[in-house]
Amino acid sequence: MTQRPPFTPPARLKSAQLIEGLDRTPHRAFLRAVGVDEADFGKPMIGIVSQHGENTPCSMSLGPQADAARLGVAAGQGIPVPFTTVSVSDGLSMNHKGMRMSLVSRELVADSIEAVMVGHAYDGLVGFAGCDKTLPGVLMAMARLNCPSVFVYGGAMLPGQWRGKDVTILTAYEGVGAVMTGQMSEAELGELERQCAPTVGSCPGQFTANTMAMVAETLGLALPGSAMMPAVYSERLALARAAGRRVTEILRTGGPLPRDLITRESLENAAAVVAATGGSTNAGLHLPAIAHEAGIAFTLDDVAEVFARTPLIADLQPGGRFLAVDLHRVGGTRAVLKALLDGGHLHGQALTLSGRTLAEELAHTPAPDGQVVRPTTQAIMATGGVVVLKGNLAPDGALIKVAGLKKLVFEGPARVFENEEDAYAAVSAKQYQAGDVLVIRNEGPRGGPGMREMLGVTALVYGQGMGEQVALITDGRFSGATRGMMIGYVGPEAAAGGPIGWLRDGDRIRIDGQAARLDVLVDAATWAQRQAEATQPPAEHLSGVLEKYAKLVSPARLGAVTHSGPPRQPS
Repeated sequence: MTQRPPFTPPARLKSAQLIEGLDRTPHRAFLRAVGVDEADFGKPMIGIVSQHGENTPCSMSLGPQADAARLGVAAGQGIPVPFTTVSVSDGLSMNHKGMRMSLVSRELVADSIEAVMVGHAYDGLVGFAGCDKTLPGVLMAMARLNCPSVFVYGGAMLPGQWRGKDVTILTAYEGVGAVMTGQMSEAELGELERQCAPTVGSCPGQFTANTMAMVAETLGLALPGSAMMPAVYSERLALARAAGRRVTEILRTGGPLPRDLITRESLENAAAVVAATGGSTNAGLHLPAIAHEAGIAFTLDDVAEVFARTPLIADLQPGGRFLAVDLHRVGGTRAVLKALLDGGHLHGQALTLSGRTLAEELAHTPAPDGQVVRPTTQAIMATGGVVVLKGNLAPDGALIKVAGLKKLVFEGPARVFENEEDAYAAVSAKQYQAGDVLVIRNEGPRGGPGMREMLGVTALVYGQGMGEQVALITDGRFSGATRGMMIGYVGPEAAAGGPIGWLRDGDRIRIDGQAARLDVLVDAATWAQRQAEATQPPAEHLSGVLEKYAKLVSPARLGAVTHSGPPRQPS
C-alpha cells in the first residue's frame, strides 16, 4: 500500500480503525466517495455538529458558523465532517402538547451525537447549538464522549424596537394577557408581533439559551468571550474557525478533555454564574444532567448551596433591564466571572479550554461597568437571583426566580388544576382572584411526560397585570423568560407520589423566598391522611419516544436523565 503521511498526536487516532489494514478497504472506499483523498488518510476526523434548520430563528444562524468551523479544522490539518441533529423550538412547541417533546429533545440531541461520533470513530467534536435544549444536549454529549471538544453557541438575536423601547418575544407573550385585560389593543399587539424578533438567533434576554451559553463558557468548554456575542455579528465566523483549529490542537496535546474541565469546582462556578445573572431556572435541571454525564454527583441540593451564597450582580431581563447584547458590550461572561472571582465567589483554579486556569484567563479583564454588571460589593441582592425552595410541599426541592420580585413571601389558597390546558383556560377566562395560588400538577418529567414549560400560563398572568398578585406552583418547568411569583420543578412530582398530588382546592400555601421554604399549611394528621388516600390519575396510553422517556427518566433533582451514566468520580 502507498505510504500515507501520519498525523502526529501523542497516541493513535481513534479514526485509524477506519482506514488501516487490508480489511478496511471498503471503509476507505466509502471515505473516498465522500471526497477524502490520499493525502487525507491519517489525518484526524473531526465531527462538526449543529442543528441548522429553518424551524426556529435560534438555529438559523448555525449553518454559516458550522461551515466556517470546517476551515478551522482544515487549517489544523484535520478532516472536517459536518452532520446535524434535531432541534425542537420552545417558542413553537409552547402551550400545547408539542412542549412534551422539548426536554425529551435534549436527550435525543445527546444520544444522536454519541451515535454518530462512536459509529464513525471520529477523533474530535466541534458542537454548535442555539435553542434551549440543544445547548445542554451538546454539552452532555461532550461529557459523555470525553473526546477533544469545543462548544460554540450560535448567539442571541438582537432586540426589536417598538415605540421607543427594546422588545423581545417575552413582550409579545405578555402582550396577549394585556389585550385580554384591555391594557393593549389587538392592533398594537399586531405591531409588537412584527417588531419583537427582528433577526436570527436565540431569545435575547437571560433566558435558558443565554444562561446555558454562559454555563458552557464558565465550564471551560467554549472559547472565552463567545457566549454573549450576538448571532448576527460577523465575528462569529472567526470564532467558529478558531473553534475548529482549537479542537485539533487539543487532539495533538491530549487535553484538556471535557472531563478535565467539568469538575465539581467548575460546576459550582457555573451555578454561581446562573445565580449572579438571575439566569434560567432550567439550569437546575441541566447542571445535574451535565455532571451526570461526567460521572459527578451534583444534584439540585448542590445547586441550591451555590445559589444561596452567590450575590445577584447582573441586571438582566427578565428580572432586570438589560439584554445579551448589552452584556456583550461591557465584557460578556468574562465581566461577570471577573466580578465573582474578585468577590471570592469562584474557584479560580478551575481549568479552561486553553489549558490555563480561570484566574489566569481573567487576569487582565477590566472591572465591571457598574450598571449591567456590578461588583459584588454593590450587589443587587445578597443571594442569587434563583432560589431552591424546600418544605412539606417540595421535599426534593423546587425552583423560583426571585430576581426582580418586589416581595419574596406569599400566602394564599390553592386553586388546583390537573394539567396545563385546564389552568390556561381558567386564566384566559380570568377565573381566578388576587391572592390565589394556582397549582398545575401532573406535568413532571414522568407525569407529563416531558415536563412542559408553563410560559404560556405565566406570561398570560403577568400580561393581565397579576404577575405578583397571584402565585403559581407546578411540577412542570418554566421558560427562562418566566417572571413573577412562579415556582416550578416541584419534587417529587405528582406522578411519583409527591405531595403536590395531595393538594386540594382551598389549602393554604406559604411561599417564602427569603427562608427558601414552600409549605402547605395543613396539620400533620390531615396531611398524613391525604397521603394514605392519594391515588394516581388513570395512566395515558403512551407510545414512541414518550413511552421510552417516561419509563427511563429520573427525577428533576437529578437532572431528568435517562441512563445510569459512567462510574461516579470520587468526591
